[in-house]
Amino acid sequence: MGFTESLQRYARTRRMFPDAEMMMGIGNLTELTDVDSAGVNFILLAICQELSIRSVLTTQVINWARTSVRECDLARRMVHYSVRHQTPPKRLDESLVMLRDAKLRPYSPAAIVDLAENIRDNNYRIFAQDEKIHLLAAGVHVSDADPFAVFQQLMRLPQSDNVDAGHAFYLGFEMAKAMTALTLGKQYEQDQALNWGHLTRPEQHHRLERKSRHRREPS
Repeated sequence: MGFTESLQRYARTRRMFPDAEMMMGIGNLTELTDVDSAGVNFILLAICQELSIRSVLTTQVINWARTSVRECDLARRMVHYSVRHQTPPKRLDESLVMLRDAKLRPYSPAAIVDLAENIRDNNYRIFAQDEKIHLLAAGVHVSDADPFAVFQQLMRLPQSDNVDAGHAFYLGFEMAKAMTALTLGKQYEQDQALNWGHLTRPEQHHRLERKSRHRREPS
């Protein structure tokens, strides 16, 4: 398709004209490739940094490239620091780590069992790990890879008598996030937004100001 030859031309031009200003048209790649744009933009900005190409032309028309301008701005800062300090662009800024999280912090299976056995209050705890969603409360430990199955298991227990519409909505909302985390390999933390890098939307819902109204109160 000419991509490699295009990069070689940039390199040859830089060798022939070491001080010339150049611009790279990176939108031609991000817009015409069925792939999320952040990684592509980062690699192209790294090439620009090494070849001293100080201008790029990009677009953010197609949906998978809708944040390309912001991605390029973040990428240029990272590659500039990396080249200047001769260090890999790792552990510098996780703003472009969007699809999956940099690191997961799962509990051990034994810790989940121990927690389930020692909970004395009726507030629900939700964990997403080991390819399952775990729902814990006093006398409650149900788990499954399917959030609908988790809820069905809960409804079979005597403790389900106090699950009203508000609790059901809350559990559905949180388990949907937990399912997304399991699917993509992200860290799930109850009552916190999933980390989508620079696209993260902090959860500021009214329910977080009055969480006690959305969880089962001790009977």
